[in-house]
Amino acid sequence: MKSFLIDRYVKGGSLRFTESPEPELRENDVMVEIQATSVNVLDAKIRDGEFKLILPYRLPLILGNDVAGVVVRVGANVRRFKPGDEVYARPAQDRIGTFAEYIAVDEADVAMKPQNLTMEDAASIPLVALTAWQVLVERANLQKGQKVLIHAGSGGVGTIAIQLAKHLGAYVTTTTSTVNIDLVKGLGADVVIDYKKDNFEDVLQQDYDVVLNSLGTDTLKKSVGLLKPGGKLISISGPPDPNFAKEKGLAWPLRLVMRLLSLGIRRKSKRQGISYSFHFMTANGAQLGQITTLIEAGVIRPVVDRVFPFEKTNEALVYVETGRAKGKVVVAVK
Repeated sequence: MKSFLIDRYVKGGSLRFTESPEPELRENDVMVEIQATSVNVLDAKIRDGEFKLILPYRLPLILGNDVAGVVVRVGANVRRFKPGDEVYARPAQDRIGTFAEYIAVDEADVAMKPQNLTMEDAASIPLVALTAWQVLVERANLQKGQKVLIHAGSGGVGTIAIQLAKHLGAYVTTTTSTVNIDLVKGLGADVVIDYKKDNFEDVLQQDYDVVLNSLGTDTLKKSVGLLKPGGKLISISGPPDPNFAKEKGLAWPLRLVMRLLSLGIRRKSKRQGISYSFHFMTANGAQLGQITTLIEAGVIRPVVDRVFPFEKTNEALVYVETGRAKGKVVVAVK
C-alpha cells in the first residue's frame, strides 16, 4: 500500500512517499480502507521527535492520527462492525498510521461515521473532538452557566470546543485573530478577544471556571489570573504534569523531568487556589459515538479549511505548521 512515513526524527523534515506492507489484522481489529485523513500539529511534533521519550515509536513510522473510511475485513473477535461499514476513528497512539491506504484499528476505538458527513468532513473530527470532549466533559465537568475561556478558537480543537461548550450550556469566551472573528462567533462564542488588538488578560475579569489552553507557556501563565478559586486550568500543549507521567507509566527519571517542567505553573496555580492539569487525548470509540450523535443532531459541525490530494500530504503538513488554518486540514486518500 502507498504511505507517507518518517525514517528518523527530523525537525521540519519531509515525509517519504513509499510502498509499505499492509498492517497486521489482530483478532479485535477492523481493517479500514482509508478514504480520508486529516493533518494535526501532533503529526509535526511526532516527526520532529518532540515525543520520542514518552511515545517510543519504532521507525520507520507511518504518520497520521485521524481516519475515515470503509471496513474491508474484521478480526475473529469483532462483533460491532462488518465489511462495508463506513467508520471513523482516532487510532490508539501506539498504532497510528493514517497517511496510508489501509489501517488496522481496535474496534474499541472505532465509531460509525456520521451519516450527514462526507468522508473528508468526518476525517477532520476524531482527534480534535475527542480532545474537546475529554477536556470539557470528563476533566472539567463543565456545567450549564459556567464560564469557559477557549484559547485559539479558530483552530482544530477550538472550533469543536466552542460548539461543545455551548451545547453544555456554558458562557464561552475565545481568542482569535481579526480575520476569524466572524467564524468563532458563528460557532457560538459569546465573547471574542482579538489578540491582534487586545491582551486577553487585560480585558477579561477573574471569574472563569475553566480555561482550555492550546498555546504556549506565556498564554498559560497569563490565564491563571482569570480563574476564580476552584477553577481548572487545562492545557493540551503542555507542560506535562506528574499525573500524566504516572498515567503513562513512565520511568522515574522521566517522571522527575515532568514534575520539574510543570513545577512553575503548578505552584502559581496552587497560590491562586486553582488546579492545573495537562491532557493528552486518548482513543475512545464510545465517546466518538456520542460525538456522532451530536453531529447528526446538528449540534456540532466540522470546520475544514482545505482538502489536499493524497500525493500532496507533505504540502498539507507544511500548511498546518503555518498556524493559519481555520479548523482542520484534510487529505483525501481515495
